[in-house]
Order: sequence, then structure tokens, then C-alpha cells
Amino acid sequence: MLENPVSETFLLESFIDSPALNSKLEVEAALKQLPAVSAKSLHLSQTAFKQFNISTEKNYKNAPIATLNPSKPLKAETESLLKCATAVLPEEKKQVSELEQVPIQTLISTYFSFMILLIFAHVRDLLGKFFYPDQYKSLKEQDGYAPLISDFESLWNRRLYTRISDVFNRPITGVAGGHVNLLERTSKDNNRTFQLTGKKTNVLNLASYNYLGFAQSQGYCADQVEKMILEHGISTCTSRLHGGHTSLLSQTEQLVANFVGTEDAIIISMGYSTNSSVLPLLVQKGCLLISDELNHSSLVAGSRLSGATIAVFKHNNPEDLEQVLRKSISQGQPRTHRPWKKILVVVEGLYSMEGELCNLRGIIALKQKYKFNLYVDEAHSIGAVGKRGRGICDLLNIDPKQVDILMGTFTKSFGAVGGYIAGNKSLISMLRLMAHTSVYAESMPIPVLEQVASSLRLIMDDVPECKGEGLARINQLADNSAYFMGKLKQMGFLVLGSKGSPVVPLLLFNPGKIPAFSHECTKRNMAVVVVSYPATPIISGRVRFCLSASHTREDLNLALKHIDEIGDLLQLKLLKK
Repeated sequence: MLENPVSETFLLESFIDSPALNSKLEVEAALKQLPAVSAKSLHLSQTAFKQFNISTEKNYKNAPIATLNPSKPLKAETESLLKCATAVLPEEKKQVSELEQVPIQTLISTYFSFMILLIFAHVRDLLGKFFYPDQYKSLKEQDGYAPLISDFESLWNRRLYTRISDVFNRPITGVAGGHVNLLERTSKDNNRTFQLTGKKTNVLNLASYNYLGFAQSQGYCADQVEKMILEHGISTCTSRLHGGHTSLLSQTEQLVANFVGTEDAIIISMGYSTNSSVLPLLVQKGCLLISDELNHSSLVAGSRLSGATIAVFKHNNPEDLEQVLRKSISQGQPRTHRPWKKILVVVEGLYSMEGELCNLRGIIALKQKYKFNLYVDEAHSIGAVGKRGRGICDLLNIDPKQVDILMGTFTKSFGAVGGYIAGNKSLISMLRLMAHTSVYAESMPIPVLEQVASSLRLIMDDVPECKGEGLARINQLADNSAYFMGKLKQMGFLVLGSKGSPVVPLLLFNPGKIPAFSHECTKRNMAVVVVSYPATPIISGRVRFCLSASHTREDLNLALKHIDEIGDLLQLKLLKK
């Protein structure tokens, strides 16, 4: 993997910002010595400090390499010298986003609602532990053994989540396309258990990640899967290193690499473990992993398993990322202050809870300046964004080779399961040999591999008898997304997300409105996903509409009509003028 050399500009800025340089002559002396400090190791900056006699030997040993919150004793003269001495990359203009302001009364009522719920939950628990102690045995120490479940986690599940659990994990049957069959269920014990009634209801599906509509039982992909089952069976029943490496697996991996624009790719049979099992191979102790604060749980799990030092930057904010980089590079590893073995920045191409696209251009600019490695999770963006459906790089016209590791999953746009890692050949060869998912996990089943391969061929327009079908699906999804999001904003709803995102979050805020919105949608034969804490911040509960190329304009108009009615009923149109 690459190391992370420190640029001349960064070292020079560290000298200029240091309170120790408190005169123009000292700064000029530092500038004259610039070639001596231009090196790939932070230790040479310590040598430069000694050469300039900025501080005594005692102070030098106890002081950090560079001061990150300087007092800046030199004003205009220092800045002028800095500009003249080195060619600094021009700073990107800050994009001023027009954030929709939430009415203060909405925030107050949301906090107040959660406060009341938690107060009643604690009161009920206190009374329950006194009058029904047997029901709380699992939360108490038993025979010297500590409880496996913490009291607060249990309280949240029992007193808050269970109250509205009927809107989550709803069972379906049939093909999860533009419409799906919802199985009706009831509960006789306040949502602790559920019983199926046997009734099915065909509902408009705004809940599945079926972005390009490939989750279907008819058509080219379904026919190819059926053909491949007859030729190769269902599964190899072993890992790829123990006899499970088939020709179909190799061909599909090369197809993925060609699609995303890299030298090679490896396919992993589970999307979550693609992140959680690969990150520990890329960084270890002595490395720095910098993560977006809203990264997916699989990225968080992989980061923690790696043993690397973890830093977090503000969501989708390159300016804050640069501050974290400067601080981390100048300070080095904890206690020893040695240079980091490597630095890996981890982001997502499309953040599914926010429907927001990554500011990849800003991060690439920082990558060129600070020489860190970049890992982009394209689970929700691959196939769904870009003129050719090839993800965030395709959308922003960025060369995929500028990203060191491209990750994606097949569970969204391709109607399958599993994920991939794409990059240079040496990286992928190492992962094939050392990744736990290659050594221990079963290879991707034959039908799933063919589903991935056939959907990729359609998107890449490599199927003569289905010419243009893949591009038509991509354009249909983009059109549906723009239309649906635009109409919701016109109605006055508080909608998050970037233009072109197939995920459209609509904020609900109040905890009572979360189940109410879901119930009202179910009454109108619509399936939606509502999300609350801990998946989101506690005050920003939301409904997340997932659009698909399989939705027609009539489907969207019907959904918008019902959502408009529900918005008036629940007073959700916070931006209505």
C-alpha cells in the first residue's frame, strides 16, 4: 500500500503557524531552508526545528511537531511570504448549501415527546421490577454472572421499539418489484408476537432497493439464471480456495472490473462482510483510518476490527476532513508521535439514510495534496447514478483509477446479493489469498453469479437482443427520482437528498408520527420504510422512499396523491408557504 509523504506546502504551513516563529526574520530563515525540510518523513521537520533554534532541546522534545491551533502572531506579512515561497493549490470555493430550516417548535415538540416517552418508560420499569421481578431476571446478576443485555438497551427495545414494531420487518411474498404482496399480521400481546392472518394485499413498493428493477421473475436475467442452473447446478458448497473457484466466478469478476473501470475485482458472497472483512486487511495498528461520521454500520465494524487508530470527520465536509488530516499528520501516532504507516479515508458514494451524494471532487483534491489512500463504498450508487450507471465516478466524470479501493454491492441495482472490491491487480490478488471471505466463506452461488453477470451485460449494452434496455432503466430511474423529489418539495415537505438520488428521505421528526405515517400508507396500499433512532439521530426520524425504474409515472402520481393527504393529516408540510 502507499505511504503518506508530507508535502512542502504542509510542512511550510506548519512552520508559519507555529507560535515559536514570532518574527519576520525567523520566517525568512525557515523559507530559505525549505529544501531541507521537504521530505517524506515527519522526523525531518523535527531536524528543521533544531536547525532554526526555534526552541530549546527540552521544549522541543515535549512539544508537538506542529501547532494546529496557532496564535498566528504574524498577520499579512506571514501570509504574503507563504504565497510567494511556494505554489499552494488553490482552495476550492465553499459550496453554500441552502439548508432547509426546521421550525423551532418542531424540534422542541420532538425533544419533549422523547422526554415523556423515556420518563414513562423508566417509571414503568421501576414499578415492574418491584411488582414483577421475575420478568426482569435477564437484566440482573444471576449466580455471579453479569447480565448480557444492558438495562438501557433493553428498556429502549421493550418500552419504545416494541410499541411501534408492527411497522418494521413486515413480511412479503412474491417478486419485490414495483408492486409486492404484503402479508397481513396481527398481535394480541402489544406487538411482542405476531400471527399471520393469511390475507395478502398487493401494494405499491416504495421500500425495496430494487433501483433498476432487475428483481423480476421474467425477462433476460431470469432466463439466463434458469439456463445456468441447468448447466452448473446451484452451488459449489465450499470456499473459493477449497474448490469453489469456478470459471463463472472469474468471468464475472473481470466483468465487474471492466464495468467500474479498474484492473481487477474480487466478488464476496455477502455485502456486509465485504466491508467488515476487507478493511482489517487494508489497515492495522500504526495506521490511521479516517471515516465519515455517517458511514454505514459495516464500515464502522470493519474499522473497529482493523485495530487502526480511527478519526471521524463531519459528514461530507472536505474542509473538516482537511483539518483532521493536518492534525493527525502533524501529531503522528499516539504517544510515540511516529509517522503513520498509512492513512486510509473511507466514504460512501451515496449515503442511503440521507440520500446524499459524496463530495468526491473535494476529497480527491485533498488526496492529491496529502497523499492518503481512498476507499469509496458504492453500495447504493453503483448502477443507480451516472449516465452509464457506473457510480459516483461516472456521475462526476472522475477517473476511477484516482480511487484506490472501490467497493459495491449487488443487492440494490442488480437484484442479487453479495458485494465486490475493485482496484489494482496486486491489491485484489492479496485479498483473494488473505481475505477471510475467500478462505472460509462459501463462494457466490451459481444463480446469483449469473444474475449479477446478466444484469451487468444489460447495463453495459452487451446483449444484442436487448439493445438499449439497460440505458433505458438508468434513465427511467433518474427521471423518477427527479420527478418524485421535486413534487414532494413543491408540496412543502422537508426532503433531504441530492438531485438524482434514488433514495428520497422525508423528515417526520416527532416519534408519534413515525408509526402513524406507516399505518396511513398501509391503509392506502403503499409499502414504505420508516426509520428512527438509533439508525438516525434521535430528532430526525424519517420515511425513506426508495424509487425504482420499475415504477411508472402513474405509480408515482398515485403515491404523491396519498402522501399529500397524509402530510395534511399529520401536519408534515413544514415548508409550506
